[in-house]
Order: sequence, then structure tokens, then C-alpha cells
Amino acid sequence: QVQIVESGGGLVQPGGSLRLSCAASGSISSIHYMGWYRQTPMKQRELVVHITNSGSTNYADSVKGRFTISRDNAKNTVYLQMNSLKPEDTAVYYCNVKGGTVVPGRGVLDFGSWGQGTQVTVSS
Repeated sequence: QVQIVESGGGLVQPGGSLRLSCAASGSISSIHYMGWYRQTPMKQRELVVHITNSGSTNYADSVKGRFTISRDNAKNTVYLQMNSLKPEDTAVYYCNVKGGTVVPGRGVLDFGSWGQGTQVTVSS
């Protein structure tokens, strides 16, 4: 069983900053992908940015130059530093983690898990 917990959302004025955190815990043998997605009532869930175990990143064009993803492998945690926030960044932000989990009697199996989401609101 793998648990994903996000934190750090909130209300911020346009131009402000927030830092989101996502921690994975449980029977994890390895993590090869950690990503941030966001969703609004009017849009499908979309990729914001992801980072692989090699450090490769992929940012959505809308956040390039403003958002930065980083990862602490020792803590199985990924961070999203969001600067110069805009009203259109308002959404629920979700963390997605993929890797290997140890299942007793079955060895290591692939997993992909989502967090519960954290609300980010950019408004004056």
C-alpha cells in the first residue's frame, strides 16, 4: 500500500508564490516518476510538470519560467515552487507517483498513485 499526501495549497494574490509538497510513503521499493497535475471544473486534468528518477523534467508551456519542480529522493518527496502566480493558475493540484511497491508473497509490483489534491487559488 502506497500513500500520497500533498500540502501547501492556499490563497495567494496575483504575482505571489506558493510551494507545494507531495510525500509518498508505504511499501515503496523505488520511484521512477513524480508529477504535478491540475484540474478546474471547466477543464480536464492536465500535466503541470513531471520529474523522472534521472532528473529529467517536462513543463507545460503555461508554467515554464515560473514553476520549478524539485525532488528529495531520500524522503520520497517532490516539491513544486510556484512563482509569479496568475489567476489562471487557480485549480486543484494533484500529485502522481509511479514506481515499484513490495507486495508480500508476490515481490515487487508496479504502482501508480494519486494524492487527494490541494486547492490553489490566485485572486486579489
